[in-house]
Amino acid sequence: MLGDKSTKLYYSIGEVSKMFDVNASLIRFWEKEFSIIKPKKNKKGNRLFTKKDIDNLHIIYNLVKERGFTLEGAKKKMKENKSNKIDEAAMLKSLGTINLFY
Repeated sequence: MLGDKSTKLYYSIGEVSKMFDVNASLIRFWEKEFSIIKPKKNKKGNRLFTKKDIDNLHIIYNLVKERGFTLEGAKKKMKENKSNKIDEAAMLKSLGTINLFY
């Protein structure tokens, strides 16, 4: 199942909210708060998230939900050290994938 998702170019807000086990409203809120989240919108106005958007959401999720940062703290941390946050999010995502097999 994970192999199928990695080949997709765009993900709906419903798919993204399921990935993070959060409400779609939280994804929309983070989109407004964090300028790095820039989903495309189709003619109907539906959000279409790219892999890059999802990677950035992983970073935000990690900082806010798992590490307890405030939104302002998360924004500051991302500006300070974006490359390390991306590496860390990729590692955590990888570990999460491994846990699915146990």
